[in-house]
Amino acid sequence: MSRIEHWILAAILCAGPLVAQPAAVPTVKAQGTGTVSVQPDQAHLTAAVVTQGATAEEAARLNASLTASLIAALRAKLGPNGTVQTSSYTVMPRYSTSNADAQKIVGYTASNSVSVTTNDLGLVGPLIDAANQAGANSVGGLSFGLKNPEPVMQSALALAAKQAMEHAAAIARGLGGRTGAIVSAEESSGVMPMARAFAGEAGGGTPIEAKTVTVSASVTVTAQLVQ
Repeated sequence: MSRIEHWILAAILCAGPLVAQPAAVPTVKAQGTGTVSVQPDQAHLTAAVVTQGATAEEAARLNASLTASLIAALRAKLGPNGTVQTSSYTVMPRYSTSNADAQKIVGYTASNSVSVTTNDLGLVGPLIDAANQAGANSVGGLSFGLKNPEPVMQSALALAAKQAMEHAAAIARGLGGRTGAIVSAEESSGVMPMARAFAGEAGGGTPIEAKTVTVSASVTVTAQLVQ
């Protein structure tokens, strides 16, 4: 036996017996969606104080005084029913609007924004009024949400999974078969808080109407196709 023949024989012995690969199992893939709308139990808004000064120190000092009053007013209105925290703070130079002095600093602007979260939706209007009365230059970013969206998410996912399986079964029937074991399932979900615009009302407080919060989920399933 030649050397080449020895090599071929050794390769065959090392490879072992050939194993037939199983045939791929046919599958069907379908997607389902689920949506659940509930009443919100939490609200968020922002309030900002903007001040100007000839120097950065002056702008910041004026801002600090007004912001302290704003935070005190908001906390007094909130009591134990929410939180107030700083969301952004900047001190920036202001430049001349004249083309000849475009790079000349003519003063400074300080801005301090605070975020307010409350679990008492009845306080939203009074909080807006308190912020305006305390010297806030702008109040906005109002949105409604859920303290714990997880149970609602699970309900939406269950609806989405059920619809996905129904779609998969319909596809299988159209192909002359039925669905078998689930091969895979993937999900995505999200909370969609609904914001509500607001405006002051002459002779009264700010009217606020909370909308529902919508939680949507999508599930994609892959199931075996049994003929």
